[in-house]
Amino acid sequence: MIAGEGADMSARTRRKGTHRKNKKAVLIAGAALTAALAGFATVGTSMASTPSPSASGTPTALPSDGGQRSDPSDGGATGIVQSTSTTGFTIKTATGVSVTVTDDAHTVFTRSNHRTSAEQVQDGASILVLGLVDSTTITASKVDIQPHGDGGAAASQKAGVIAFTQGTPSPDKSVGTIPDYTEGEGTTVNGPTADKAIQAAQAVVPGGIADRVVKLDDGEYEVHNISINWPHHVFVNQEFKVVGWE
Repeated sequence: MIAGEGADMSARTRRKGTHRKNKKAVLIAGAALTAALAGFATVGTSMASTPSPSASGTPTALPSDGGQRSDPSDGGATGIVQSTSTTGFTIKTATGVSVTVTDDAHTVFTRSNHRTSAEQVQDGASILVLGLVDSTTITASKVDIQPHGDGGAAASQKAGVIAFTQGTPSPDKSVGTIPDYTEGEGTTVNGPTADKAIQAAQAVVPGGIADRVVKLDDGEYEVHNISINWPHHVFVNQEFKVVGWE
């Protein structure tokens, strides 16, 4: 159960929205002025712009984290295996996003919290994959085979995840508790910390691809989603429990 649904998300969400829009306007104006003075107006515009999804459902560019993110970053996805090969496999998420997964000798495979082998990844299996994300390709560090899983379909429907549709804008809505933050703030994290945050987010709000995890100033985490229309931000607290999404 998500804490803070209903009344908890009202005033704080409104304050967050106003704070973010005002602060983003100041940042964009400042960036444009600096770029013009330096003679790099094109670069300034590119860094300040919001990415638009491509026809495949994957954004053509990802928003900047103030220079603190590495690209690609650790992320992950949940889905049903569509095919396998000698280099990995493909999965389809609950919203229909096709993800190519590559694995190697260093990839850890688990099932029911026990180590297993790559041979257990078979067509129709429900999979959670964690690793380095580059658009719709994940170089897997960990692959969890979920017995009797549905690829996140039920959880995605419950969370209200909206599949990508070309030309359709993302809705301005939120669920649960949303921190007071501006997109681009915080520090990108990788490794075990990112894995925990992504695993928590994918259990509650699957359907897209988590392409990075950002640690916010208050110690919570923002798991950023691509390839879906909504939600793009899933918030996970310091105990790695999902508290809200927008």
